Amino acid sequence: MDPSQFVDGVREDNRTALSRLGSSKSLYADTEGEMESAPVLRAAADSEFHARETFEEWAESEDDDAAGEVFATTADEEGEHYGQVTGWLDGDHEPGDTPAIHEYLRSIDDTAGRAGAFVGRTIATEKSKEQLVGFFVGQADTSGAQLFRDLGDDVDAQLERGRDLLDEVCETDDEWARAEEAAGDAIQTAYDEYTERLESMGVNPKPVC
Repeated sequence: MDPSQFVDGVREDNRTALSRLGSSKSLYADTEGEMESAPVLRAAADSEFHARETFEEWAESEDDDAAGEVFATTADEEGEHYGQVTGWLDGDHEPGDTPAIHEYLRSIDDTAGRAGAFVGRTIATEKSKEQLVGFFVGQADTSGAQLFRDLGDDVDAQLERGRDLLDEVCETDDEWARAEEAAGDAIQTAYDEYTERLESMGVNPKPVC
């Protein structure tokens, strides 16, 4: 397996979950139905804050130098994102509970698993950034839409770093399989939380045909 095949396979294997995480219902779940600019920004800030915390923790505990560097770079990037988003809230943000995906990520302690989960989390994050851009476009807020387009560009760079890391740390079939398992579990964990939140709000998480 190579990194491109890995990413394509993860996307295909998790097509349904990714499709629903990329729907407008996902943002509705993240904001608990408060589809206004401030709650949307707070939800985005939560995501950036917890991502920074996760990747800082990984960078500090990782034995593989290449992986540690990737995680440290990403932690710094997520910290910058957090500052940018909270700037729109005048710095007024109190982080909420740790999302399920980050609880899952923080439970992983092997390098191949972390590399795979990093890619899975990044693929899921692509979907959330698309929804954030779409929300602010719908609000005719060009500055807000551009903010999340710019953050989405950084997510593209994170995915590229993730591909390179997989190529670096996955040498055996077992390591590739472990990475693939962790990537899928990261996406499914995010999807399960999305489903649970909507159901608790009395909303059907499946699209209406």
